[in-house]
Amino acid sequence: MRSDKIIIFGEINSAAEKAVDFINSKLKELPSNRFYTIALSGGTTPKKLFSIISEKYSDKIDWGRIQLFWGDERCVPPDNEESNYRMTYEYLLKHINIPEENIFRIYGESEPEKEVKRYSEILKQNLKIVNGIPSFDLIILGLGEDGHTASIFPNQLNLFYAEDFCVVAVHPVTKQKRISITGKIINNADKVVFLITGENKAEKIFEIISDKEKAKNYPANFVNPISKKLVWLIDKDAARLIDLSLIQ
Repeated sequence: MRSDKIIIFGEINSAAEKAVDFINSKLKELPSNRFYTIALSGGTTPKKLFSIISEKYSDKIDWGRIQLFWGDERCVPPDNEESNYRMTYEYLLKHINIPEENIFRIYGESEPEKEVKRYSEILKQNLKIVNGIPSFDLIILGLGEDGHTASIFPNQLNLFYAEDFCVVAVHPVTKQKRISITGKIINNADKVVFLITGENKAEKIFEIISDKEKAKNYPANFVNPISKKLVWLIDKDAARLIDLSLIQ
């Protein structure tokens, strides 16, 4: 079994509280002249998390000291219902007091090959550099039922190991193009958190956590930050196959 930290919560409210407490603790440690940088994820679970934070904790965080980025984005305009940015705006951004210049969205409406270059430059210009590579303070990732994470799918593991910071990915079924950060950026973050809910994710989580052979086909299996700070923040349904006695 892997040695990743696993935190199991009952309700998403509990996860939101843990997230807010963690961010505030990091802001206290941070020099006053530096931003705390976060890469956000799309999906249903972050939507619920953002909604609770905006409702209960919008004034509990110093948003002026936080810079927000995205780990991936569909190649659609920002007002499209499939846009990760739009979801974040509707459920979080428009409810909090964060300076517009602290928000660095991926331009899903732009020509994809040009956008990966532009966003790579954004990362280089705004993140601290560790090991010669831009480094987020925190990356929040989801997990697909097929084992994908960010927008890197099982048939595209080569993109996870790409030399570039950002790549153009293609959904294996819909063929929709997406922009995604690569494993080079993910594994260079100070902390990476998988935020996952639902019993439909339980099998993939179990296979990854337990080092099953099948997990070698899943991009999420190769998330292994150099910092060794990887956390699985999952609900009871998603954790149903895990032997809880093995969790430290």
